[in-house]
Amino acid sequence: MAVPKRRHSHTRGKKRRTHWKLGKPGLSKCAHCGSPQVPHRICGTCGYYKGEQVGPSREV
Repeated sequence: MAVPKRRHSHTRGKKRRTHWKLGKPGLSKCAHCGSPQVPHRICGTCGYYKGEQVGPSREV
């Protein structure tokens, strides 16, 4: 098995990781109130998931 002869510098490791980026989350519309939400999660605005109220409503 190949073993590195010398340790890589911090800069070299950072150069290798320059493309490790977070992507934007895919958003969908809530079927109940129409606000953007992350799929498969309770809507933060109205508290509905799959047509049923499962969480507290934040509407004022």
